[in-house]
This record gives sequence, structure tokens and C-alpha cells, in this order.
Amino acid sequence: MKPHAEIAEVWPRDGRVRLVGHIHGHPAEGEWRLLLTRRSHAEQRLDYPAQVKGDRFEGELPVADVAAATDTAEAGIGAGVEVEGGVEEWDIHLTDGEVELRAGRRLDDIHGKKKIMVFPEQRVRGIGVRPYYTVKDNLSLECRTGAST
Repeated sequence: MKPHAEIAEVWPRDGRVRLVGHIHGHPAEGEWRLLLTRRSHAEQRLDYPAQVKGDRFEGELPVADVAAATDTAEAGIGAGVEVEGGVEEWDIHLTDGEVELRAGRRLDDIHGKKKIMVFPEQRVRGIGVRPYYTVKDNLSLECRTGAST
């Protein structure tokens, strides 16, 4: 199995998404950060400190930052990429500056998490932000404009 950031806990509340997990298949030395990459425009990135002790990591993603970055993109400021269908996706990685480990949950024998695990949405500035598992059981964020779903 490829090295990755194995997610153990996802806590979307109080304006943040808190992630707890383990670094799998890669040495956990050095300083690590949570990295968000906008799927439709990979140059747009947000990163936040991650605390690592042994192979365990923990970090938080502020929902307001993701909503503001999505809102800026929608307004055509900066990247100039339209948000298709009012939805924008951000992929989550753990990085030490040299490698980027995709965040996901693969070691639990539960396949198809996209249809099984549903996390609550948090709304900021008219944009709903919620974590979700992809079809490959990776963890991403979905930003949705307009009415709550």
C-alpha cells in the first residue's frame, strides 16, 4: 500500500475541521503541515500546522479560510476559474515539504465510504463546507454555494 495519511477521526464543528490520524508507510520525522489543494486549480493551496508525535498527527482546517478562498475564486479574483455547478473540491494532504501524503482511510476494511460516511456541513459567508470521502476513500472538502443541502 502506498504511503498516506491514515485518517482515524474527523471532527467538523465550531468553524473548523479537526483531523487525527497516523502517518502510514513513511518516516514521521520533521515538521508536518496539513495541505489543502483546490482540485480545479492546483496552484491554489492553503496549509496549516500539524502536530506529529511518533507516527500520530493532528491538525485543524479553518472553514472560514476555505470558504473565503472558494468565494474569491467564484468572484473571478485571482485564479479566474468558475466553480462548476456551485461546488468546489479541495483535496487534503499531509506534507513535510518534500512529500505529500494523501489523507484517507484505507486500513479499516470499509470500502465505499463516500456512500456510507456523511459529515455535517458548516456554513460561512453563504458557502457550505463539509468533509467527504472520495470514491477512492480519500478525504476531501466540498464547498457548496447557495442553499444548504
